[in-house]
Amino acid sequence: MSLLHLAARHTRTAITGLLALALVTLVAGPAAGSAARDPGLRPGLPAAGRSGGGFPVTITTRYGKVRILRRPDRVISLSPTATEMLFAIGAGRQVVAVDNDSNYPPGVPRTSLSGYTPNVEAIAGYKPDLVVISYNPTPPNLVASLRLLDIPVLYLPAAADLSQTYGEIATLGRATGQVRGAQAEIAAMRRQIAQIVATVPRRRRPLTYFYEIGSSPLYTATADTFIGSVLSLAGLRNIAGASVHGSDYPQFSSEVVVRDNPTFVFVADGTPVRQIAKRPGWSSLAAVRDHRVVELDQDIASRWGPRVVDLLRAVVAAVDRVPVKAAA
Repeated sequence: MSLLHLAARHTRTAITGLLALALVTLVAGPAAGSAARDPGLRPGLPAAGRSGGGFPVTITTRYGKVRILRRPDRVISLSPTATEMLFAIGAGRQVVAVDNDSNYPPGVPRTSLSGYTPNVEAIAGYKPDLVVISYNPTPPNLVASLRLLDIPVLYLPAAADLSQTYGEIATLGRATGQVRGAQAEIAAMRRQIAQIVATVPRRRRPLTYFYEIGSSPLYTATADTFIGSVLSLAGLRNIAGASVHGSDYPQFSSEVVVRDNPTFVFVADGTPVRQIAKRPGWSSLAAVRDHRVVELDQDIASRWGPRVVDLLRAVVAAVDRVPVKAAA
């Protein structure tokens, strides 16, 4: 399978999600460095979340303005992240179909619809009054095709940071008439993340990590990514540093990982720990020797919605197992 193919399927797994941003410019979002400046812990709600729940509603996206005349009761989600957001804010009963990669929460109305290779006729067959996507393939131009059928299409790209995640939840609240539910979800996420971050001990020197999103060849996520911003909340420093040659998700040298000897290796591509230990030189890594290679749930690691809380919790749990020295 080609890297471009993996990139396009960014809603399925962590590697496809991250390589989508690295190899194919699918989305337009905030500058990459904004994550470090705004970890999403500021009080209050994004401006979009403060609006009332009345209709009609007009929402501005990369593909222009989307006007929703009345509360949609036949929503299709072609994005696993959007699916999780919709159910989290209380719009689950309005969702009539989701794509074949959406598998959470349990019992979602999963179908054979694809967010990667969408079939316009199949989508229209569900008679939706709103379709939510995170990828607009060309050809066909899904947004344009559905608009010709007078079907509103809401484009929500992969978030660049927690603030954008909150903003997209708020936008879905406006679009579905679930403003209060969206506000409640955002507040709960903020509260839980703040509580988790408060447990992270201060250390004289930050623990380091390598984040693997692809193994053949080796790919990583830099500090200038959504993942990088989340892991920084756990007091971790990314050995990949900032963007490499303009790429937030660069191919990385195995030798550099061995040289930099990170405290942790986080694996988000499904590679078993036993295989990682067999790589040339990797058996000497502190992360391997001290059992600090952490396999992350691929879905949670690649869907930057409500379960980001679970991702951060898993990372902090791993960090907590490293004693804080008395001098730290």
